[in-house]
Amino acid sequence: MQPPINLPVPYRPHAGFIASFERCPLIAILRGITAADAADHGRALYEAGFRVVEVPLNSPRPFDSIEAIRRALPEDAIVGAGTVLRPDLANDVKAAGGDLIVMPHSDAEIVLAAKALGLACVPGVATLNEAFLALKNGADVLKVFPAEQLGAHVIKAWRAVIAKEIPLVPVGGIAPDNMGPLLSAGANGFGLGSALYKPGQCASVTASLAKAYVDGLHSASR
Repeated sequence: MQPPINLPVPYRPHAGFIASFERCPLIAILRGITAADAADHGRALYEAGFRVVEVPLNSPRPFDSIEAIRRALPEDAIVGAGTVLRPDLANDVKAAGGDLIVMPHSDAEIVLAAKALGLACVPGVATLNEAFLALKNGADVLKVFPAEQLGAHVIKAWRAVIAKEIPLVPVGGIAPDNMGPLLSAGANGFGLGSALYKPGQCASVTASLAKAYVDGLHSASR
């Protein structure tokens, strides 16, 4: 039997985020969404089964979109911001009603700022060193990015030294029909960007694509 893996610090994840993520371990990334359309797309995702929605901050009026989605969805949904590049932006996310900070990198100041505000934080990591530093600073989940470059073999190697209770979430190049090998390697869920949502698409298209991803996840998990 493999001995337990000790972490640099106790792992105390954001309970609300983990509960929503475990219900549906797919994170919707609505890059480019407008505030006028945000609520409709948020509802389409929720009805398809999604429980975590991210609005990247390089979208138009992102805080207005976060607020609109937060108001439109039940309390068991987690709504937040992606592409967060400065620690002070965590305050703006919280003021908009957000629960979540997602980053393309693992800047310690941003992770610490998010956790100090009681927000869930998902930093992007591409090496084991980044992964363990992010965990040391309080990360709730590790965003394996870019997944196209890293692949299932890297996730399998990481899982040998990263405790199983810590979710690994590949982001980049994920399709409804390619999740199986990543799950088998040790991934726990996925972040879904342009293959799920493109700026200007109607909410019915988002609903259809979201259903395809949920169905693909269920099929890959059997």
